[in-house]
Amino acid sequence: MEKKVSQAVIRRLPRYHTHLSELQDMGITKISSKDLGDKMGLTASQVRQDLNCFGGFGQQGYGYPVDGLLDSIGQILKLDEMKSAVIIGAGNLGSAIINNFNFFKNGFRLVAAFDADPNLIGTEISGVPVYDVRELREFCTNNHPDVGVLTMPKKFARETAGILCDCGIRGIWNFTNIDLHLDIDAVPVENVHFAESLMVLSYKIGEKK
Repeated sequence: MEKKVSQAVIRRLPRYHTHLSELQDMGITKISSKDLGDKMGLTASQVRQDLNCFGGFGQQGYGYPVDGLLDSIGQILKLDEMKSAVIIGAGNLGSAIINNFNFFKNGFRLVAAFDADPNLIGTEISGVPVYDVRELREFCTNNHPDVGVLTMPKKFARETAGILCDCGIRGIWNFTNIDLHLDIDAVPVENVHFAESLMVLSYKIGEKK
């Protein structure tokens, strides 16, 4: 796309996709910018501005076709281009993500997990094989996964991210509570902080008193 789209708009796109998927499941075929905004806590004007960043999807007085808009946002997010992922850390958090998160629905194939625990190595979690973490570099060099998911203890995060970058990884989904984007410029990193999210919730609860 030619014009620069703000990070705020990009981060709202998955929310649009989620809400439109729900509307599709309900059999709703079209929706106005006002109704879509009401579902998402946005104004109709904000919805139109966001979607206009990527071209016109609706008609004045008609609204947005749910199926078409859902497909278009999926294409913008590249959900139609299946990517491969590996997860490093198959303990409590890693295994919970493997068992419960639908990678495929979000455009990813989870092809392997890695861990240092001999009790996990050689097993499978929901059909995903668990390898020795010492095999990570060789596996990535030979198989070229697109994304690495980090769920190991944070003291190993930077070293592991470095290995992944050396092997040509295209992106990192980081759950280790370290801001890896401060160390890695060439590879996109999404840092997930559960504690920060909970603190924000604590603040919002306090505001309601």
